[in-house]
Amino acid sequence: MTTQLELAGVPFAWGLADYGDTPAIITDRVTLTYNELAERVEAFARRLGTERRLVALAASNNIESLVAYLAALAGGHPLILLPEDKPTALDSLVAAYDPDVVIRPANGEIALVERHQGSRHELHPDLALLLSTSGSTGSPKLVRLSQRNLQANAESIASYLGITAGDRAATTLPMSYCYGLSVINSHLSRGATLVLTGLSVVDPCFWELIRQQHCTSFAAVPYTFELLEGVGFGDMDLPELRYITQAGGRLAPDQVRRYAQLGSAQGWDLFVMYGQTEATARMAYLPPHLAADHPEAIGLPVPGGSFRIDPVEGLHDGELVYTGPNVMLGYAETPEDLSRGRTITELRTGDLARKNAAGLYQVVGRRSRFVKIVGLRVDLGQVERMLADLGVAAASTGTDDRLVVAVEGEQDTQLLSKVLAQGVGLPRSALTLVAVKELPRLGSGKLDYPAVTALSAEMTKAAKALPDVAAAGRTVAETNDPASTGLSNEARSSTANTLTVKQIFMDVLEVSEVKDTETFVSLGGDSLSFVAASVRLEQVLGHLPPDWHLTPIGRLQPAPKPESQPRRSGIKRTVAPIDTSIALRAVGIIFIVSTHIGLFEWQGMAHVLIAAAGYNFARFQLSGQGMPRLRRQLVSIGRIVVPAMAFIAFAFLVTDRYSLANIVLLNAILGPVEVTTQWHFWFIEDIVYILLAMSALLAVPWINRTERRYPFLYPLILFGAGLLTRYEIVEPDVPHTIPALWLFALGWVVARSRTLLQRCLVAALTVITVPGFFEDNPREATMMAGILLLTWLPTLPVPRVLTRPAAILASASMHIYLVHWLVYPPLADINRPLAVAGSLAAGIAYWIFCNRCTSTFQWFRNRSKQQL
Repeated sequence: MTTQLELAGVPFAWGLADYGDTPAIITDRVTLTYNELAERVEAFARRLGTERRLVALAASNNIESLVAYLAALAGGHPLILLPEDKPTALDSLVAAYDPDVVIRPANGEIALVERHQGSRHELHPDLALLLSTSGSTGSPKLVRLSQRNLQANAESIASYLGITAGDRAATTLPMSYCYGLSVINSHLSRGATLVLTGLSVVDPCFWELIRQQHCTSFAAVPYTFELLEGVGFGDMDLPELRYITQAGGRLAPDQVRRYAQLGSAQGWDLFVMYGQTEATARMAYLPPHLAADHPEAIGLPVPGGSFRIDPVEGLHDGELVYTGPNVMLGYAETPEDLSRGRTITELRTGDLARKNAAGLYQVVGRRSRFVKIVGLRVDLGQVERMLADLGVAAASTGTDDRLVVAVEGEQDTQLLSKVLAQGVGLPRSALTLVAVKELPRLGSGKLDYPAVTALSAEMTKAAKALPDVAAAGRTVAETNDPASTGLSNEARSSTANTLTVKQIFMDVLEVSEVKDTETFVSLGGDSLSFVAASVRLEQVLGHLPPDWHLTPIGRLQPAPKPESQPRRSGIKRTVAPIDTSIALRAVGIIFIVSTHIGLFEWQGMAHVLIAAAGYNFARFQLSGQGMPRLRRQLVSIGRIVVPAMAFIAFAFLVTDRYSLANIVLLNAILGPVEVTTQWHFWFIEDIVYILLAMSALLAVPWINRTERRYPFLYPLILFGAGLLTRYEIVEPDVPHTIPALWLFALGWVVARSRTLLQRCLVAALTVITVPGFFEDNPREATMMAGILLLTWLPTLPVPRVLTRPAAILASASMHIYLVHWLVYPPLADINRPLAVAGSLAAGIAYWIFCNRCTSTFQWFRNRSKQQL
C-alpha cells in the first residue's frame, strides 16, 4: 500500500532555508534562524523516511512539535494533528486510523514511535493534513486538507495582513487549532518570526515577552478579549504592536468597534476574520478601516476566494457558500477515506448571511443552529443575542423537546427564564436555564455546546437528589452547595466568601454581573464607591492588598490563618487598616464643618481633599480607552454634579443666599467678584472644572498616548503648569477661584509614584511649593501633612470600631459639605457641637437618599432592558 514520494511537500515547509539567517523561532530558551530550523526539519524528516506514511502528532507550542509538523509537511507525510494535553483524543484517533507513526511528548522531549514499517494505508498524493472540527473529543470525523490548501491559505493570509520578514507573532493559540496553525503557516511563508509561547494573556510574563521580543501581532478569539479587559490591556504601552487578529467565533459588535477605535488611537489595527477548518483557516477578513463603521460584518473574501448566498426555504437570509483554493478535499471518517481525492469543490458554510450596502458580508445566524420545540422553530443564535443585549453571556443548545441555556455568572435565573420564554414564545416548562461560574469552552476558546446540553441532565439529577428544593430557576452553584455535597467547612467558607465578594461588587457598583477576571476599576468603580467597597471587603477578607482595586476579583481571597497559631475564640483584632484617602476624607469633612461653625479652627483640609481628588482620579479614572473610559469619567462627574445641582436648587428656593449661577455650578464664572455666600460651593465647582478638563484632555488621542507612555511625567507636567497660577505668573481666567490644579496634579503624581526616588521627589515638591500659599503656617502644615501621608502611607491603622463610621463619613463627605451650609446656622446659636452633629447627620441622610434614588433608577433601567 505504500507510495514512494514523488511530489514535493508544502513549499513553506521545505523552503525554509531560503530565508537564511533571519530569526525564525524565538522561545524563552533559544533563538533559531531559518537555516537552523531547516536543518532540524531535514533531520527529523529523515527519521520519518522517504516513503509516505500516516503520522499522528500530539503538539504543543514548542520547537519540537513545530519541527515535527514541518518535517511531515516537507516530506509529504499526511499528518493527523492533535493537542498534546488531550491524550484520550489521541488514543481514540490512533484506534480509529491506525497511523504508521505516532509522535508524542515523553519526559520533556518528543518521542517518535514507529508502529509500522512503511505504511499500511493508501494515501492520496494531495493529502497533507487532517484536522478535527470537534475540538479535542477524538471524533473520527476529520477534515482532509491538501498541500495546495495549506500553501494557498498561508499566502492569502500573509497578503491581506501585509506580513513581512520584519514581523514577529506571538503564539497565543494552540498550533493544533486551525487558527493558531494559520498564524504559523502564514508567517513562515514570508520569512517572519514566531515567538513560541504557551503563556496566557492574563500572565504578566506574556506582556513582558511581547515587549522584550518586539512582537508586532498576536491572535485572539472572543474569549481572549474578555481576558484582555481584566489585565488592563487598554493601558499597556506596546509601541511595536502592528495588528491584532480576531477569529474563532463572533465578537460582539460593540467590542469590535471599541477595539478598532482603541487600535486607531494607539497605532495598531484590528483584523476581524472569519473562517472554518474546512477552508483550512480563513475565508474572510474585515479591513481595519471599516471595522468601526461596520462592526457586525465579516468583511470581504480573502484573496483568491469568493462568496455567494444561496436562498434557504422558509428563511429571509440565505446560506453563505465559499469557493477558493483553500477549500478542503472533503471529510474522512475511516482509514479508507484517506485514499480519496477531492469530493467537494465549494464549501457550504452552514451560516446564514447577507450582504450590506457597503458590499460587506454579514453572518446573521447558523442554519444548523435552529431547533424545533413544541412545533416552534427556535433560532439558538438569537437566544444568545437576546441575552447578550441584557448584558448576559450565554450559550444555548436544544433538543426536540427542550431549550437548554447556560448563562455566565450569578444571575436571577427565574427572571431570565421568564424573559426568554416570553421573547421566544416557548412555555416555561420547555426551557432549562442554568447559571454557571464560567461558560464551558473547548481548548480553542470556542463554546462547548455538548457540555451545555449535559448541564440539563445534571440539573435533573440534582433535582432528584434534592426533592425538597424546586429545580426550576436554580443555579449550578446552588445545586452543588457545599453543605449538600460533603465539602469541608473550609471549602464551604471559601465558596461563600467568593460569592460574598462578588455580591459586594454588585451591590456597590450597581451591576448585575461580575466576572472573576474583572476588577473594581474595570467595572466602573470610582472614589465614591471605593469607600464602601473597601470597608466591606476588609470585613469579609480580613485584609486588603494596597492594589485591590486593580486585582481581578477571582484573586481576592480571605487571608489564610497560620496553622501554628490556634484560633482564640472571643478575641478579635482591635485595629484595622483603612485607606489613607478614606481617612483624610472622613477627618477632613469634620474639620471643615467644625471650622465653618466655629467649634474649633483647623483650616487647610479642603485643599488636602483637592490633592486626594487627583490621587483618586489617577487610581480609578485612567483605565480603559476611548468612549467607554470617557463615559465612565462623565458618569463619575455626574455623581458629583447631579446631587450638587439638586441640593443647590433646593437652597435657591428656600433662601436668598444663592443664584441661578450657583445651581449650574458657574458662580466662579458668572457670579460676583466679591466673596459672598454665593461662593459657598467653590470647592465643588473647582473639582468639577478640573475633572472635566482632565477628561477632555485625555480624550485627545496623542495626549492620551503620552499619559500612558509617561504615567509619572505627565501629571508632573500638569503640576508644573498649575504652578503658573499657584505663583500668579499666569492669572486664572476664573475670578476668585483659588488656584487648585497644582494640588490636584500633585495628588495625581502621588498615585503614580512607584519608586522610592519618585516618592522622595513628590515629598520635596510638597515641602517646596506649599509654604507661602497662605499667610497661615498652621493651614500650610495641614496641607503638607495630608499630602505626605498620601505619599508615604497607603493605609493607616485605626481602631476597628471606627472603620465603618469613617467609611460613612468619607462616602457622604460631599453631601455633608453641601447641606451643612443650610443646617448649621439655626443650630449654631443653640449649641455648636449640636450644629456639627446635625450637619453630619443631615449630610449622611442626603447621601443615603441619593444612593436610593440611583438604585431605583438602575432597577427601572434594568427592568426596561429586560422587557424589550
